[in-house]
Amino acid sequence: MAKEKRWRPAAALAAGALVAAGLTAIPGTAHAAVACDVDFGADEWGDGSGGFTGEVVLTNLGDPLDDWTLSFDLPGDAQLVQGWNADWEQDGQEVSAHGPSWNSLDTGEQATLGFNGTGYAGDPDEFFVNGTLCGDDPGTTAPEVSIASPADGAEFTAPADVTVEAEASSEDGEIDRVEFYLDGSLAGDDTTAPYSFLHEDLSEGTYVLGVQAVDDQDQTAEDEITIEVADDGDPDVVATPDQVSVVEGSTASYGVSLTEEPDGEVTVTTEHTSGGSGIDVVEGDVLTFTSGNWDEPQDVVLAADEGSAGESAEFTSDAPGHTPASVTANALPDDGEVDPEWVDRFMEQYEKIHDSGYFSSHGIPYHSIETLIVEAPDYGHVTTSEAFSFWLWMEANYGRITEDWEPFNEAWETMETYIIPGSDDQPSAGVDGDAIYAAEHPQPSMYPSALDSDVPVGEDPLRDELEATHGTGEIYGMHWLLDVDNTYGYGHCGDGTTSPSYINTFQRGEQESVWETVPHPSCETFDFGGEQGFLDLFVEDPDGGATQWRYTNAPDADARAVQAAYWALTWAREQGNESAIASTVADAATMGDYLRYSLFDKYFKEIGECVGATECPAGSGRSSAHYLLSWYYSWGGSYPGDEWSWRIGSSHNHFGYQNPMSAYAMVNEPALQTESPTFVDDWEESLERTLEFYLWLQSDTGAIAGGATNSWGGHYGEPEPMDDGSPRPTFYGMYYDEHPVYEDPGSNEWFGMQVWSLQRAAEYLYLTGDERAQQVLDRWVPWAMSETEIGEGGDFAIPATLDWSGYPDTWDENGDPLEHTNPNLTVEVTDTGQDVGVAAAYARTLMWYAAATGDTEAQEMSRDLLEALYEHRDEQGIAVEEEREDYSRFLDVHDEPAGSEAGVFIPEGWQGVMGNGEEIEPGVTFLDLRSFYLDDPDIDQVLDYASGETDDPPTFEYHRSWAQMDIANAFADYAHLFPDD
Repeated sequence: MAKEKRWRPAAALAAGALVAAGLTAIPGTAHAAVACDVDFGADEWGDGSGGFTGEVVLTNLGDPLDDWTLSFDLPGDAQLVQGWNADWEQDGQEVSAHGPSWNSLDTGEQATLGFNGTGYAGDPDEFFVNGTLCGDDPGTTAPEVSIASPADGAEFTAPADVTVEAEASSEDGEIDRVEFYLDGSLAGDDTTAPYSFLHEDLSEGTYVLGVQAVDDQDQTAEDEITIEVADDGDPDVVATPDQVSVVEGSTASYGVSLTEEPDGEVTVTTEHTSGGSGIDVVEGDVLTFTSGNWDEPQDVVLAADEGSAGESAEFTSDAPGHTPASVTANALPDDGEVDPEWVDRFMEQYEKIHDSGYFSSHGIPYHSIETLIVEAPDYGHVTTSEAFSFWLWMEANYGRITEDWEPFNEAWETMETYIIPGSDDQPSAGVDGDAIYAAEHPQPSMYPSALDSDVPVGEDPLRDELEATHGTGEIYGMHWLLDVDNTYGYGHCGDGTTSPSYINTFQRGEQESVWETVPHPSCETFDFGGEQGFLDLFVEDPDGGATQWRYTNAPDADARAVQAAYWALTWAREQGNESAIASTVADAATMGDYLRYSLFDKYFKEIGECVGATECPAGSGRSSAHYLLSWYYSWGGSYPGDEWSWRIGSSHNHFGYQNPMSAYAMVNEPALQTESPTFVDDWEESLERTLEFYLWLQSDTGAIAGGATNSWGGHYGEPEPMDDGSPRPTFYGMYYDEHPVYEDPGSNEWFGMQVWSLQRAAEYLYLTGDERAQQVLDRWVPWAMSETEIGEGGDFAIPATLDWSGYPDTWDENGDPLEHTNPNLTVEVTDTGQDVGVAAAYARTLMWYAAATGDTEAQEMSRDLLEALYEHRDEQGIAVEEEREDYSRFLDVHDEPAGSEAGVFIPEGWQGVMGNGEEIEPGVTFLDLRSFYLDDPDIDQVLDYASGETDDPPTFEYHRSWAQMDIANAFADYAHLFPDD
């Protein structure tokens, strides 16, 4: 059974909402000129009571407003019951909402207000602010769009080429583009009128064709139709495979056959129909099929000219009365270093990823094609920094194969544009300041956590150096979570509309699972949530909360991006194309410079037996460095003014995040180094510490245990003894933790952590032959292979869930690292599965190890895993059915039954509203905060299971971006590591 993804970059826990001591929101200045616009929406409750919820989005178009009152008349006999984000009252039918002091509105800013009422009789006609009638903002009228052709319900015959023509206009601006969608997935766009797009080669079925007009203010309008494509009744020409690689100066072939037995002879003709002229048909351009051989493939042979490497061409095999088949051929360089079959599979997977709805209209990779998916992100069309890093790695492999490096550069540019916060997103980053301590707690119900300025924090050893090197106080690192389509409605810094939008979730301790989070904006302007936005769900500030921004970095994603840049540079250099990616590689070096924040304790306290928040000494210099890639680093500051900022590292270190390859790359590749004077020294020490960490945590059977923390419980607590009463072992004075960072589920249960980290170690071994990495993998590989079964026809089972017992011995810093053993540390595989992303990473681990050591059994198993994966291919990639028992938690309520910690915890008396209008109050469920799931086509099976109407868990076939991209990477790796397989 496939398991829920167990990785999740946690936010900075309580620290994500830290504010500087004594600083509060800056009051504005009163102005007289009032101009405004109001959007109103009402949602009737549907229970026959006449109750309804109203949402009012007020946009200030005039001078800044410190003191404002919005008023309007409720139609009929409607009555106000309660409201939020303003002080509400009703006199007759006139309702007024007085903005509180924290909700001042600068020019262009919005306030989102809400209320509950009874007796709904329609929407108000007019709205007034301070007595001035609000009108349409001349710059915010939404565009209009409609599909001119084809008509709704139009019918076509397969294979159908359908051109969609759209008409779009904007009353007060310009149309930036019209996007065209096929069954909800972006297919392309057009930036000039008349707007049109061709959907090619549609097979039999029902299709929803959609369009979305986007104006120059990022406002949108949509239209859609449904068409039917009927089977033409003709038999098909079949071409296998549909992607072929041809080494320049040589030939390759694909097979052609028919789907039905013909009455007489059928002639299939193959022609070059598009693409590079350096590839052409040399044999089999005319083939004859009869009733005796119609289903026996005959070869079409293609040849690639010398010097044609990098070209791509399409060939069509056609016959009278038959549906034709197309094949894409790619010319490869004649370097004797690649297996064309696996290159073909890489290209096949690569094309599917780029053509199947994995990317948004902005070019951002979604977490998955499917929307109903709950794991680290709680919605499929949000995304993570992990997805970006795997995308970069895939584009690096594409550049290696095709010598086209523009997609790699474009992927990095998209990452920089959308998930690395820019200057506007971190406006006060250059202002010096320290974080204020807030303890982490075991349960969400123990939050908010009190800020305590009496707890000493250490000095930041990097801030001055980084600012001197880069000339800015801003940080160049990815925030881990992005609401790509602005589903939660926060927009950019409270504007409510901008997409994508920076959001965050996990901030309340090790037991807060994805089922218990409250998604909230990373730019906290108090436009949403309660009186202090969402801050007082996480921290208790004696001085009151202050508007602010804050971001959290997942270090393993940034390290993976650096790793991808290293390989891109290596391969481009071999081609003589180093200059093509020089600028991108320099950006990767900058990312690696800031990534060093993850190498330090959360509050820069000294490393080693750090017990007692007050007693544990503040660090200076490198005394606060543990030199491991910890679970996060975070940074934040005041908004909108330049008042204060803060930065923190993390005390929690999971082995699964470690990346010796990226450390090696930054130590040994000058192009991946910056001018920061301590850059190389820090990464040299990190590389050494990482290899020791593996050796310390390796069980007697070979699997790697969890990690270590410098802050037990997240509050520098007294560490718990082991189950047998023995003292908790340490690594450089940091305490062993079976499941660092989170416990629901345990962070080292998921086998994916094993292969994510050790794949990097295997690459490192391949390059260096380091005996420490060799020993780790020599022990790990036989264990993993012994727990793996591969059958026929795509049947395979790999470890899924691990159960740990015992403990490692305390690390001897002065001893021989290769002599360290852990006889008291054991692991059991309690469940196996077919997680396709984990299987790809596992196969990559085995193949890099095999390439480094010559282990033929590891090579064979890696190939067999890839063959098994390939059997599960579909039109969007590679997927297997997954059963999701955890979806029973959609309807969990906190403390129901009494004493239960499951469900979303909201403190008694706390009330607020999310950007999409969802009410937040005690007793809400996961689904209550995400009612958009009620419109998802897959929701019924989930609700039937969660409500107990059925005992059968819902099943899905998921296409996660990171998993599909790593499958492509696995195909490319095998093609290059074993060209003569």
